[in-house]
Amino acid sequence: MMIQRLAVCLALIAFSVCLLVGGLEAGNPFTTTVLRALAAMVITLVVGLVVGAMLKAMLDESVTMERERLKKSPAKPETNDR
Repeated sequence: MMIQRLAVCLALIAFSVCLLVGGLEAGNPFTTTVLRALAAMVITLVVGLVVGAMLKAMLDESVTMERERLKKSPAKPETNDR
């Protein structure tokens, strides 16, 4: 779920920046501005999904390794640890 949120937020930011820069600054026609902004949004969505999936896999792997390390730890918790 978090991957999709990250990707959508990045895509909407790219869309709005392209609309502002392409429309206001460059003075392009409406159709050109909207088509370029939509293309940027789709590309950024795909990139965001890929990056989010990579980050999730990396985090899952790190958590799994830490759990395994803690299971193999020789130290045993005592009742007065806390």
